[in-house]
Amino acid sequence: MVATEVLKVRVPPDTKQIVRTLAQQQQLTESALLMRLVQTMLQTSGAIRATTFDPLQPVARGARLYVRLRHDDHTLLREHAAGRGMAAATYASILLRTHLRGVPLLPQRELTELKRSVGELGAIGRNLNQLARVANQTGRVTGPSVQDLRALLRVCTALRDHIKELINSNTASWNTGHAEARR
Repeated sequence: MVATEVLKVRVPPDTKQIVRTLAQQQQLTESALLMRLVQTMLQTSGAIRATTFDPLQPVARGARLYVRLRHDDHTLLREHAAGRGMAAATYASILLRTHLRGVPLLPQRELTELKRSVGELGAIGRNLNQLARVANQTGRVTGPSVQDLRALLRVCTALRDHIKELINSNTASWNTGHAEARR
């Protein structure tokens, strides 16, 4: 139903402040809060039935959703997205999907990097396994020198540190702003 009519009321300043505070706590505009209050009152009085919604229709792939953001929120969105090397809309989409589905979702670039890193660690592990097998069969170690093994250890350590940094930055970026939003 399209809302075309307007209800008006004058209130004292302290009532206006209470409504403003309640609206902010609910992350609504004052008008949206008042609309909820009116609908709740009408439903509890029996004047109208609870609003029912038509069944959800399938959404076409690529359907767009338009959202208004405050200027400072939009700035933060662009900064966070740039920090992850993606468009703001893609970043917002990932955040929404993560929130709605309750599953953490890595952006494609980060997922690709983690998969590549895991593949590299697998290759290193297979090489070390081959060296160990030869050492067990022959009773002596042939192949890489101590310097080669130290270089391999440095690569493994660097790769481990890279993956830890990626996971930590991923976690931090998803959690950034939660404390400010709860105030």
